[in-house]
Amino acid sequence: MKAKIYLEGGGDSKELHSRCREGFRKLLESTGYRGRMPQLVACGSRDSTYHDFLTAHANSNADYIAMLVDSEDPVRDPEKTWDHLQERDGWERPDGGDDGQVLFMTTCMETWIASDPDTLRRHYGGCFRESALLPLKNIERRERREIQESLKDATRGCSNAYQKGQRSFEVLGALNPAALEDRLAAFRRMKRIMDERL
Repeated sequence: MKAKIYLEGGGDSKELHSRCREGFRKLLESTGYRGRMPQLVACGSRDSTYHDFLTAHANSNADYIAMLVDSEDPVRDPEKTWDHLQERDGWERPDGGDDGQVLFMTTCMETWIASDPDTLRRHYGGCFRESALLPLKNIERRERREIQESLKDATRGCSNAYQKGQRSFEVLGALNPAALEDRLAAFRRMKRIMDERL
């Protein structure tokens, strides 16, 4: 089984691409995919991820090719990922493509991070202000800016305050998959699809 997942994240820097792959690799290994890990490709921007995915879909001989991107906005039907992308971004489903090739972080990667306050408390220690986080109920219905700001507020007094990039991937790799699976429909969906296809 040869599988590739194209990841949104890592900006334009090779170092950040490496940290992006590392953060997702650690999270997926702790989710149970050690020994059957897909190849992870950090693509930088969301648009770059889509175009890299299209190229691979058309040309790669991998058994499973997917992209893992922010949904950016709440998703009406989590199973109809291409409908969401077509409506929001004008992205077309490639010939032969299916919804299982699109894995969402709804609405952004920070939703996953903010959904695991126990790990955040261990990571940041006494400077972490959990009360600044948004309630977990229906967190995937929140605007991504709200979630990102709440994470910044919760870590504002820390020397390693949350920010996208290196620090975000560090925290990502330390998250508890059981907590994410319990709280996030998009994470459960990703796990279900990867269990079927890897």
